Amino acid sequence: MEYLKIDGGFPGIENCAVTLGKFDGIHWGHRKLISGILEKKKEGATAVVCAFTSAGKSIFTSSERRRLLEGLGVDVLLECPLDDRLRHMKAETFVREILVGDLQASYAAVGEDFRFGYERKGTPELLKTLGKKYGFDTDILSKERDGRRKISSTYIREELRKGNIQKVNELLGTPYFVEGIVAHGRGMGHRIFFPTANLIPPQEKLLPPNGVYAAVFLCEDGAVPGVTNIGYKPTVGERFVGVETYLFDCDRDLYGCSCRVEFRKFLRPEKKFASFDELKEQISRDISNGRSFFEENPVDK
Repeated sequence: MEYLKIDGGFPGIENCAVTLGKFDGIHWGHRKLISGILEKKKEGATAVVCAFTSAGKSIFTSSERRRLLEGLGVDVLLECPLDDRLRHMKAETFVREILVGDLQASYAAVGEDFRFGYERKGTPELLKTLGKKYGFDTDILSKERDGRRKISSTYIREELRKGNIQKVNELLGTPYFVEGIVAHGRGMGHRIFFPTANLIPPQEKLLPPNGVYAAVFLCEDGAVPGVTNIGYKPTVGERFVGVETYLFDCDRDLYGCSCRVEFRKFLRPEKKFASFDELKEQISRDISNGRSFFEENPVDK
């Protein structure tokens, strides 16, 4: 997959089937839009995702989103910061100069709540009308639903902040995860408690509440279940939020390895203990609870 971060002009792409939006979480609604451009890809079009980005924390970081979209079969990801130029560009100008002029779009798929152009005056209906004028087809797709509620990044953010990981995974259609490089910690886990793999999440990553989770650790050797702590480790006294995973039945040296930690279930909130002995006893209980979860929910390796 080709990845381009837009800084000024858009690239020229011949016969482009494009979907446009924020694509923060790559949830079921986003997957519905992407399936539209992938159908056009079968007919020879280039499947393009145009993701409008803004400052703030994201469900999936830029690099995580790239990997997800590549796995789905997207040809090109355009990351487009919502700068003053785009915010002040009239809707028809955006269609004429960018969608048609640069991207040479033959097809566009958007959600029913998509807005574009100056003062967000561009609606899906206007896009469809302009498509007829400028020679491309437009599909306006309804939202996917979870019961009575529409699936959206806002809904997923709410559930993530509550620690409802199983609901988040259901809405995403894939496990929520954090990616990174295994880093050296203080080594206290190996010396005092249990050996762990440590990640420092990116600043832009939206994390669930601090606490302990049943999780799956993925690296080049496969998938290993374990328990992951997100937080400051108050008993130890860290000053930064870390993602620390104890892996079941794994003694490999993972320092420097690229990995992904997939979260499966919230087990307990973060807590400060009176002593290292109390902490060690609680970690033993966490490991036992995590093993019980994975006995009922085995991991494909």
